[in-house]
This record gives sequence, C-alpha cells and structure tokens, in this order.
Amino acid sequence: MFKHILIPTDGSDLSLKAVLYGVKLAKSCGAKVTGLTVAVPYRVVAVDAVLIPLDEADYEERSRSASDKALEQVKIAADAAGVTCETVREVHDQPYRAIIDAAQALNCDLIVMASHGRRGISALLLGSETAKVLTHSTVPVLVYR
Repeated sequence: MFKHILIPTDGSDLSLKAVLYGVKLAKSCGAKVTGLTVAVPYRVVAVDAVLIPLDEADYEERSRSASDKALEQVKIAADAAGVTCETVREVHDQPYRAIIDAAQALNCDLIVMASHGRRGISALLLGSETAKVLTHSTVPVLVYR
C-alpha cells in the first residue's frame, strides 16, 4: 500500500495526534516515515511605525528548539512502533509549499497531517496550511481531525 509517509508537524497537541496516527498507519503498511517541520524565515515586525525588536539569533534559536521538540515526538513515536524514521527541518515563506516540495523530493506516497480547524475570520485571514496542501498537492493527503 504506502511505502513512505510524510508527517508534517508543528509540535501542537493535534499535530502529535496526527503523528501517532501516521506512525500507526506506517506500521500497518510496513512503510517508513519522515517527520517534517517548516519554520518561517526571520522577519522584522512593525506595528503602526513602531519596530518590535526580536533579535534574529534569538528567533532562530527559538525556532530551532521548537522544531527539534516537534521532530523528537516523531522519532519517539516511530521508535516505539518499530518504524523507520527520518526527520527534516525546512525554512520557507510558504509552509504548504515546503510540505508539498518535501513530499515530492522524498518520493513520499502519502502526507498525513493535522487540521487545526480554524473557523470564521481567522480562517478567512490566515487560511489553512492543510487546505493549501490539499488544494495543491499531487501526493495523496490524509487529514487527521
């Protein structure tokens, strides 16, 4: 069935549930998994002409730490299930594009990811990375709710 499953994660509780489901699915299929985090590049933030200082090195350290924790969750789940696992951290302006590109570059035949289920104005303004992956991916996507 599936041979290589990509599991994007942001380290949230819902993403962890998707990780656990993706690993369980991989075990049942004899597939390997790749855990993926996507960090947005450092940007200077300004609000009403007031610059909010956040040191680039501090941003990178926090981003790297969050990615490491999220990817460690994937490694632990895969190890516990006896599933072969690799992890990748990407930095990209468009996380959905990084997910799709990684799936294609790694020859994944399924993407398993969580849906954060934004509603109302936040969904309209922020959109959903999951929805964008669903819309643009040629690799099948399983959404864990």
